[in-house]
Amino acid sequence: MKINYFKLYIFLISISCTWVYSQKQESKSICKPIINKSKKIKAMTTQKNVFGTDLIIASIDPMTGFFRNGFCSTDLNDRGVHVIAAVVTDEFLKYSLSKGNDLISAYPESGFPGLRAGNVWCLCAMRWKEAYEAGVAPKVILEATNIQALDYVDLEILKKMRQD
Repeated sequence: MKINYFKLYIFLISISCTWVYSQKQESKSICKPIINKSKKIKAMTTQKNVFGTDLIIASIDPMTGFFRNGFCSTDLNDRGVHVIAAVVTDEFLKYSLSKGNDLISAYPESGFPGLRAGNVWCLCAMRWKEAYEAGVAPKVILEATNIQALDYVDLEILKKMRQD
């Protein structure tokens, strides 16, 4: 059986956007897929990045974000404030584990695949800041990092830690 990945991706974006839309009362992370003339998919969210422009998708493999829609979007239900798009490293993953947050092990029952170095993941702002102060913070993708990260971390620090 041949899988049409384009159609599968559209389907998955539609499902995540429908779920997010159903959360509309407390959420501003409404998203919708847009297919432009070149058949490239661009999912949209109403939330902004640290530059005040449209937030871009952080990762869909693994699927990240508080809403598991690929964006580092947030709302009042996101107590961890998962807004920093980071390229995780082994050093950071070990640090997080030492603080009681196991991001390495998979938890299939909750849909968490487990992370390995090189994965992009929406991290809790305070954990990233704590890791930065300990000298083990991973690099960040600023265009995918939510503007709400600036409530916790100075933009100049984030720029210094920008993934090239």
